[in-house]
Amino acid sequence: MSLKTSETTERVVVAQAAAAHTRAADSLDGLPHVVILPEGAGVQLNLGDLWAYRELLYFLTWRDVKVRYKQTLMGVAWVVIQPLLTMLVFTLVFRRFVPLAEGVIPYPVFAYAGLLLWNFFSTSVSSGTNSLIGNTSLVTKVYFPRAFIPAAAVGAGLVDFCVGAVLLVPLAAFYGLRPSWGLLLLPVFVLLTAALALAVGMVISALTVKYRDLRHALPFLLQLWMFASPVIYPVGVVPERWRWLLAANPLTGALEGFRASLAGTGFDWAVVAVPSLVAPPLIALALYVFRRLEDTFADVI
Repeated sequence: MSLKTSETTERVVVAQAAAAHTRAADSLDGLPHVVILPEGAGVQLNLGDLWAYRELLYFLTWRDVKVRYKQTLMGVAWVVIQPLLTMLVFTLVFRRFVPLAEGVIPYPVFAYAGLLLWNFFSTSVSSGTNSLIGNTSLVTKVYFPRAFIPAAAVGAGLVDFCVGAVLLVPLAAFYGLRPSWGLLLLPVFVLLTAALALAVGMVISALTVKYRDLRHALPFLLQLWMFASPVIYPVGVVPERWRWLLAANPLTGALEGFRASLAGTGFDWAVVAVPSLVAPPLIALALYVFRRLEDTFADVI
């Protein structure tokens, strides 16, 4: 009799445990969760987490925008002042001291458009490089897709770009540029630049966690990259035999396409296609490298 009672009690306990497990599983339905796999399973991209935590990207971006202009004298006006003053300086140099042949696009519009897009790229990469180190408490204490941190830097840079682009419209109208169907492609070249900035920022930010001297070398590397891109000079000043090297730079296609969209001139499709072909695999490679190094962030940051 006692044996039967014991078996009955055991069945009841097992049934209760199974019911409790079912209720716990049902209560977790729809909630984000993490599955931890061994290193031998390979790099897990966890693309579903990017969608599950998508609202966090908005809040991180908005936080970066507010922090950037908190307690500043001019506030967001710096976004316009910086490329505007730089454009005036280069216009004076290349019109008075080292004259350039007048191109299809008036040089002030040419320079401002190039500097606006370049500042967006360089600021996004620079902010993204230091983003993980500047968010140590988040990285070490809270789980979320860490790729959102450098992505938020690009999002904040995109907000700055939109503010700076407000001056671009009256500047283009003042110099007699008329909109055309190519203007519809302008956001495409902005997004391609954002994709390139995100890819570069993700890789360098992940490497900077371990190798802190990269953030000191980055300003010099960005300066070299600027002079290797047609930001302040037209492609036509480069000797013919070296233009293929300039075209291999994906930012060249983004800059040239952006200006052509704005001015309504023809597109050099061979050059414009380069960032379109480079950006997707570069993003995939950057995400792979970032996820591969992400597991060590909390240990070395």
